[in-house]
Amino acid sequence: MSAVVLAGGRLVGADATGTQPVDVLLRDGVVAEIAPRIEASGVERVELDGRFVSPGLWDGHVHTGQWAAVSRRLDVSSAGSAAEAAALVRARIDAGWNTDEILLGYGFRDALWPDEPSLELLEFGQVAVALISGDVHTTWANRALLRRMGLGEHDWWLKEQPAFDLGVRLSATDDATLDRWVADAMHAASARGVTGIVDLDMGGTLGAWRRRIAGGLHAVRVRACLYPVDLAEARAMGARSGEVLPDTHGLASVGWFKLFTDGALNSRTAWCVDPYPGGGHDHGLPSYADEELLAAAREALAAGLVPTIHAIGDRAVTQALDTFAALGIPADSPLPPRMEHAQLVADADLPRFAQLGIHASVQPEHAMDDRDVADHHWAGRTGRAFALRSLLDAGAVLEFGSDAPVSPLDPWVTIAAAVTRSRDGRDPWHPEQAVSPADALRASWGGVAGVEEGGLADLAILDADPHAVAPDALRTLPVHGTVVAGRVQ
Repeated sequence: MSAVVLAGGRLVGADATGTQPVDVLLRDGVVAEIAPRIEASGVERVELDGRFVSPGLWDGHVHTGQWAAVSRRLDVSSAGSAAEAAALVRARIDAGWNTDEILLGYGFRDALWPDEPSLELLEFGQVAVALISGDVHTTWANRALLRRMGLGEHDWWLKEQPAFDLGVRLSATDDATLDRWVADAMHAASARGVTGIVDLDMGGTLGAWRRRIAGGLHAVRVRACLYPVDLAEARAMGARSGEVLPDTHGLASVGWFKLFTDGALNSRTAWCVDPYPGGGHDHGLPSYADEELLAAAREALAAGLVPTIHAIGDRAVTQALDTFAALGIPADSPLPPRMEHAQLVADADLPRFAQLGIHASVQPEHAMDDRDVADHHWAGRTGRAFALRSLLDAGAVLEFGSDAPVSPLDPWVTIAAAVTRSRDGRDPWHPEQAVSPADALRASWGGVAGVEEGGLADLAILDADPHAVAPDALRTLPVHGTVVAGRVQ
C-alpha cells in the first residue's frame, strides 16, 4: 500500500479556510484521515509548513494537442488589423525561416479589424503560411500553403468544419513528438494546481491517453472525449462514458460525445436570434437541422456515450436545450449531460439547465477576450452574455474551463475572470454577472466542496489562501505543488 502524510497544512473549502494546521493521510489514492496530528510508522511525511491544501483543480475544456502545439507557433494575437498580422509574419520570416517548414500562427481576432484579410496580404514567396484564429474556427492561408495542402485558391479563408479539417492536417505530427509536447503542457498545468482535464481534442483521444499514461505521464486525470468520427471505434471498443480506460492506472476515463450547434462569436458563425450588424440577415451558421442533431445525439446515447453540445449563440443554446429535452437523459447517467460555452442565453432558457440536469461548461476568460467583440456584434444583448451569475441563480451547475488554446490552461486565470470580470486594469464588464470566490472554486474543483475523508487524493498545495488574497491577485495565485491519486507531483 502507498501512503503519505501531508503535515501541517490548512484546508481550503469553498466557503472558508481552516485556521488550524492539520495532517492529511493519503492512502491508496484517497484521503484516508484528517487529524491535528497523525503518527503512522513507515509512512512518508511531507511538511507543508502551514501552506494551504485545496481540492485539485479541473479544466473542463481543453484541446490538448492544440494547446501543446501552440508554444511552437507564432503568436499574432496582438494584431489590431490584417496588415499588422501580416507584418508579424513578415518579421518572423525576416528573422530566419526554413522554407521547407510551414509557418503556423495563432490567435488573431478579426471581428473588429478596420481592414479585410486577403490572400495577397500573406504572400511571402515560397513560405507556406497558415494563421489560425483565436477561437480556432477560422483559418487564413496563403497560396504556398494551399499548394502544399492540395487546396484551391478559394480555400484561403476557411470557417467551421473546413477550418477544423485543415487545422487537423496542419497540426499532424508523429505520436512520439506530440506525446512529448503534451507531457510538457500537462506538467506545466500541474504546476498551476491542475489535477484533471476534460480533453476535447478531435479524434483518437482514447488511444492517445492509453499510450501516454502507459508511457509514464501521470500528472493529471483525464476524461477523454469523442466526436462522430470516433463513434465506430468506440463501439468496437465497447467504450462508454464514465468507464475507466484499461491500462491507465485509473487516471483516464471515457468522457462525453461532442456535437456542435454553431460556430463562434469572433468568426460571426455563432447562431443567434438577431442578425449580426451590417445590414444583412446573417444570423450565424447552424451546424445541424434540429432533427439531424437529435438523431446524432440519440445514436451516441444508444452507444453509451453521453452528449455534450457546443452552443454559443442564443439560437444555438435553445436548439441544444431542445435536443436534451427530447433525449430525456436519466438522472443516474454516468456523466451529466453538458453544454459547452453557453455564451449567449435567452432569459427563458436559463432555468432549463437545472430542469434538464445539464451542466454548463463555461470559460470565464472568454468574456475578457471577447468583451469588445460582443459589445459590437451582440450590442444590446451583452447583459445575458457570459452570464455566469444568472446561470447560477437559475440553478445551473457550472464547470469552469479554458478552451485552451483559446485561453490559457491556468485555472487561476479562469477563476479571476469569473470573480472580477476584468483584466489589464479595465473596468469590470457586466459585473452583475460575476460570481463569488466560493462559487468559482466549486466550479473548478470537479464537483467537490473541499478536502474530505474518503475523497480522491487529488489536491493542490497553495502558497496563498484564495479566500484572503485580493480578487485581482487570484490570477497569479502561487501554487506549491499538486497531488494526483495520492502521488505528490
